[in-house]
Parts: sequence; structure tokens; C-alpha cells
Amino acid sequence: MLDGSGVVVRWIRDNDLEPRYPFWTRANVSEVLPEPPSPLGWDLVWEGATVAGWRDLFVQRFGMEESELDRDRVEAIGIFGGYAYLGAALFRVWGARMPGLTPTAIDDFYFGGHPDVPRYVPEEWHTNPHSTEIMGGWVQWATVELDQRELERDRIESLQIRRARPDFSQLSDEALLGHAVGLRPVIRRLFHQHINQSAAASFGPGIISGVCTAIGKQQWGLRLVAALGDVDSAAPSFAMWQLSRQVRHSERLTSMFDDGAVGLYQRLRASDERVVVTFAAAFDSFLAEFGARGANEWDLSAPVWEMAPDAALAAIDRLRLADDDASPLDEHAALQAERREVESQVRAVLADDAEALGTFEVGLRSAATFIPGRERSKTTIVRVIHEARLAISELGRRAAARGTLERPADVYMLFVDELTELVAGNLPDAGTLVAPRIEHRAWLASLEPPFIINGQPPPNTTWPSRSAQHAKPVIAGDVITGVPGSPGHAQGRARVVTDPARPGGLEPGDILIARVTDPSWTPLFVVAGAVIVDVGALLSHAVIVSRELGIPCVVSTVDATRRIPDNALVAVDGDNGLVTILDVPA
Repeated sequence: MLDGSGVVVRWIRDNDLEPRYPFWTRANVSEVLPEPPSPLGWDLVWEGATVAGWRDLFVQRFGMEESELDRDRVEAIGIFGGYAYLGAALFRVWGARMPGLTPTAIDDFYFGGHPDVPRYVPEEWHTNPHSTEIMGGWVQWATVELDQRELERDRIESLQIRRARPDFSQLSDEALLGHAVGLRPVIRRLFHQHINQSAAASFGPGIISGVCTAIGKQQWGLRLVAALGDVDSAAPSFAMWQLSRQVRHSERLTSMFDDGAVGLYQRLRASDERVVVTFAAAFDSFLAEFGARGANEWDLSAPVWEMAPDAALAAIDRLRLADDDASPLDEHAALQAERREVESQVRAVLADDAEALGTFEVGLRSAATFIPGRERSKTTIVRVIHEARLAISELGRRAAARGTLERPADVYMLFVDELTELVAGNLPDAGTLVAPRIEHRAWLASLEPPFIINGQPPPNTTWPSRSAQHAKPVIAGDVITGVPGSPGHAQGRARVVTDPARPGGLEPGDILIARVTDPSWTPLFVVAGAVIVDVGALLSHAVIVSRELGIPCVVSTVDATRRIPDNALVAVDGDNGLVTILDVPA
């Protein structure tokens, strides 16, 4: 593998393109792994666990034949050019076999009308009566039975693993590595459940949308899946809001936050002032509950909130600017009341059509079960991945202290076999392996990977640089069309944010514009008047969280981050997926 300078380095091996599955995409997976994954993160967690869990789902729950899937690298997710891609072709086959779905519906789910999606061409092998029969039983669970006992067992298990966390500083190197690798079977099973919940989460909204379209009220569909409650990915925002109130109503805390987020956690911990000690204790409780969350949280190398608490404090810093009457709890309650009112209106329209009314009720129950279930399964697995991360982090700290590695984070540039040798004392030149890989990963991060691959992918040496990408700037009166994500209307100044840990001048009521979001962005949604995202679809992170917080959201805008400048005045129509440019700064 060559880096940008032509230096040969060992890196994550690209998938071999299987002719039956030529269509791959960054859709959805760009929220999970927005950056090139680290060698250890991919090798230990993904290649070693989650990829297998995905295969388990397709074979065990969907009845796909063993011969239809690669045994080691199932075509659901793969690596091309150093970036993770979702196997869109395999999901089209799933849609062709699943009762109540179609390949086109799968495309709508993931792409929301993206212009570059290749046309689906059916092949004889795409249908399989045996798979369809098994999937029919699964649909019964996802729409009628709604049994979530497995999910609850997984949640309890993850919490037990968290509570049983050993004192990593007291474990031997061998025990640390054993702890991390020993979590692989758990991660595999939890990821199986996460994709199971994600697949089930598509049915309820689809049923609701169909009913609303049939009665001429298509826009009601979004409101009927909003403010469902108990959505884990929104929970950190509610908790941060409460912490931000402590800051806003304390002169001393306000002064400390005014001094900047860098080093703030240490300054808080060093103070013996009562108000600061009280806040620091509450924040530590927040980290204990949500410390596994953060930017790029699915990769072992991610600086999640427990490891980089200043990043969480930077979000609270933005939240403290909002007035008390901007409470997300109040917004959630208002949206929940609106959803219930819309439910009543649909029931009134369908009062004389028992079959349609029954279908509607099925859709409501399924959506209310599996949209939160999807987010809970994600929280569960991320919590366990973090326990592996902490063990590896301690190994990195020790290797850096010994001088074997320059920095503790360099440990994530090794593969599992190399880390095993490092622990055994057989890799004294680990630093020489790491340096070119750090450079290679930085080069990969500078590239703009193709959003869609259809056939043999072009080599990444031909991919454009992110900094060289240009788009036609907007002018007043332009309308950018995306996909409706969360209902409502808002108007405000645009604020393009590229890093949630550095939200810049984002102020209450601003329109947050991002390329893609993950849970580390969630607290910023509370501040924003609306959210616009380049990439996303009906169950993307931005959509689900915006619905819970009661703010308008438009996704799949493709180039909004490049086209809309900071401080442009924009109007967001979350019902219809429209962004209107009202004024552009000179």
C-alpha cells in the first residue's frame, strides 16, 4: 500500500469486489466511520467482530444461503481506498426478498433521492422463496410481536461490563490485551442485534408514510415519528442542557467557561469552590453515563468524551448561551403533544376503514418500538467498544512511557498481530512502523472518497482533495432541495461547522450546517434553530435526534456545506426538505 508520497506501508486491505455486489456507498456508514478507520480499530472491532455479526444476521435471521456471502468479509460493509463503504447491492437483494419491501424502497431509505444512485437491475438470483419465507416470520416480529427482550438483555449486559470495569492500571500488558480481544464475541453479538434493530426500524415509518400518503396528508408522516421518547442518542443533549443551566446561573462557572474550553476540565477539578465542585461532580456523573459517546465513537482511536472531556465541555459552552425558555425538554413535550394530536386526526379520517386503521396502528407501534430500539442497540455496543478502547489506551500509555512508541495514541496504528508481538516484547521497532502509517492516514483524510462506487472503484490516488472540492456558491433566492428529516420551519443565520469539538461562533437560533453528524454533534442541535446536513436519509442520526429535540432538519442536501457561506440568512422548511437562501453576506 502506497501513501501519498509513494512510501510502502501496511494498511487495511481493500475488499475484493464481488461481481454480484458491485454497488457500494458511503451513505449511512459515513455517520459511523466518517474518517479512515485506524488499523487497530478496524482489525480488532470491525474485521474481528462486527463484520461477522452482520453476516450472522443475514444468515440466521434472513435466511440467506452461506454461499451467497463471503465467509470472512460479508458484502454488507467493506473497505475501499482506506474508507468504509456500505454494501448497497446486498441491501437491494434484501429488499427484493423481504415481504413489504422493494429494492427501490431500500434506495429511498439510504439515499433519499440522491442523483447519482445507479438504476436497480433485477437478476434471477435476487429472489429466493426460502429466504422470503424466513423473512416473513421476521417481519411478523418487527411489526406485530415487537418482542424486545433480547435488546434489554444486551443493555443489561453492557451495563454489567461497564460496572465490572477493572482497574486497568493494575493489569499486566497481557491481561489488557486479553480484556480487549475477549470482548470481540460480545461486540459481534451486539452488532448483530444493532443491525437487526436498524432493519426493523424501517418498517414503522414506511407503513405510516404509506397511510398518510393514501389520505392526502403525506407531510403528517414526519410528525408521527417525532418525539417518541426514550431515544438514547438524544439523552446526552438533555443531560448537557441541565449542566448548562448550572453554568448559566453561576457567575463563577460562567467566568471559567469564558476562559475557554481548552484545559477547562482540569481547571474545574482543581477548584475547591463549592459551586465548581458541585458542577464537576455532576459532570463526572455525566461522563460515567455518556463517556463512551463522542466524535467517531465506533473507532477505537476516537477521543470520546471520557478521554477528552474538554470536547463535551465545549458543547456545554454553546448550550449555556441559550435562555432557559429554550429548554429541549419543553420542545420535546410540545412536539409530543403535536404528534398525539396528529395521531387522533388520522384515526378520525380512518374511522370507517377498519383495515387501514389497523395498518396505521401497526405502523405506530412498530416505529415507537424500533426507532428507539435502534438507538439503544447503538448505545449498547458503543459502551462495550469503549471498554476495549480503555484497555488499549493503557497499553499505549505504557508503550509511550517505555519509549517504544512516541505517543500513547500511536498504539492504534498497529494491527492485532503486531500489538500481540508488542505485548510479548518482540516489537522494539514499533515506532518505525507507526510513523509512515500516521502520515498515510492523514493523507487518506485529505481525500474526498466517492459517495457511490458502482463497479471497480478508482484508486484513491485519483480521488480529489477535500480542499480542492468546489461547488457553485448560492445567491439570494436560491433553493436547495434535500430530504425532509424533521418537521417545522426556522429562519436564521447559517453556521457551517466542521468539527463538533470546535463549534466556533454557533449561537442560539443559528442554522447548523454540517457534512455529516454523529452523537458528538447532538448537543449543538439544542442550540440550533434548525439543522442542515449534506449526507443523510430517513433514519440518519441527524434526523432521529432533530425529531426528538423538536427542531426542523433537512438532510441529503449534497453540497450545502460548500455552497452556503457563514452568516447567510436562510429559511429551513423541514416538512418539504427545502432550504431557501434569503440573503448572502457581501
